[in-house]
Amino acid sequence: MNDKRPYSYSILRYVHDVMTGEFINVGIVLFSPENSKTPAILVGRFRETIGRIKGAFPNVDRKAFKTTIVAVRRGLTAAEKELKRSDLFTNPENVMTLALKILPHDGSSLQWSPIGTGFGDDVTKTLDRLYLRLVSGYDTRSESRRNDDDVWRPVRQAIDDLNIPISLEQKRIIGDVDSVEFQHAWKNGKWHAYEPLSFDYADADTIKNKARRWLGNLTSATSGSLSEPFQAYFIVGRPTNIELLPAYETAIEILKQAPSEPEIFEETQVSELVSHIEDQFRHHASAQP
Repeated sequence: MNDKRPYSYSILRYVHDVMTGEFINVGIVLFSPENSKTPAILVGRFRETIGRIKGAFPNVDRKAFKTTIVAVRRGLTAAEKELKRSDLFTNPENVMTLALKILPHDGSSLQWSPIGTGFGDDVTKTLDRLYLRLVSGYDTRSESRRNDDDVWRPVRQAIDDLNIPISLEQKRIIGDVDSVEFQHAWKNGKWHAYEPLSFDYADADTIKNKARRWLGNLTSATSGSLSEPFQAYFIVGRPTNIELLPAYETAIEILKQAPSEPEIFEETQVSELVSHIEDQFRHHASAQP
């Protein structure tokens, strides 16, 4: 227990009808206070799609829901930054202090649940576990497996929701030995290249072989004097079959071995990735004459 840190969390609920009180969990925020070794940590995750909500409540206002979720994500990002600066929140007692800064109780359809607590040694993994168990665990799985386009679609949607006027294009990075093409890229001093990778396959070998192929691609494209400066980003999608998660985790470790040091975002980290893209783009735009 000594190596574990306490945390508290609150679930964000979509309450379709306040009279009946029926709801669906659509997100979660988790807070772990600072200790002698590490600073305070605030993390959160929210639904990227409304498929399950639409199935339960066919007349849900999609546009209003998406707009509110975008506002919640912005609120989380702002709260994270303020918490790091320690000039707004002074030793919050629990997550609710922060949750109400992100989204106040205003009688709307999105409401925070009572606080839950626990201990964990890895806040990010704890958030993943809670999100799977409390938010996405009861989603209906499609029989068809997701492809790379399915993994990218929420990223593109989040970019559009935030009105980031960025133009992404295909880009081929050429090395002395070989080249590699990314489907979504833009240039800011160097190329920022994004590639969605679905690992939603039926067997472990296929999952790991896809990661090995991309490791080889990046190794060939970054060797020699011809290679342009670039930063690669992979958005990775998990297999539907939870028994294949060890192979998926191995695939991520394989990608991390690439000489270009790609940044890797899981599909549950879309909001984090898009916030990163937005910050880079705004900084680039402000630096233009």
